Amino acid sequence: MNIYALLFYATAVLITASTVIAITRRQAVHSVVFLVISFLGSAMLFYLLGSPFLAALQVIIYAGAIMVLFLFVIMMLKVDAGEENKFPRRFWGPAILVGLFFFSGACVSVLSDPSIAVPLKLEMVTPKEFGRFVFEQYWLAIELISLLLFLGLVAGIHLGRDKGRGEEDPE
Repeated sequence: MNIYALLFYATAVLITASTVIAITRRQAVHSVVFLVISFLGSAMLFYLLGSPFLAALQVIIYAGAIMVLFLFVIMMLKVDAGEENKFPRRFWGPAILVGLFFFSGACVSVLSDPSIAVPLKLEMVTPKEFGRFVFEQYWLAIELISLLLFLGLVAGIHLGRDKGRGEEDPE
């Protein structure tokens, strides 16, 4: 096994572990930090698969901008970890079944005969070509996504405002 395959599998384990930790934390800020680790690992996978541009986009857009926005909204809303169970026991059965289904699919794909693999054709695209394609073909979708992100930010600020601004603070 060469060093790239070893690094690939180690990164995949890191992504899986950090994602599992992110969905099991009670503190929302801790979940976001582990999600950032997962996004950075995904960027590493993109880089290992020969796409440094997508790796850079992953770091800049997801690990940078969107996660900072999530942290901003979480801190504006002052979300506390309550004692309520965020994942009730009635959801454990279906979640375990879905997890076992995907885990068995991953095991079958990893342990299958490598002689049946189909080689993929390598395509190299420059960032300029990628940008032209996205902004010529999907400009409306890009604008709608930016509008939705802006509306989410405004809604987070609105929800985070104090409800009783006219009343004096008793402390």
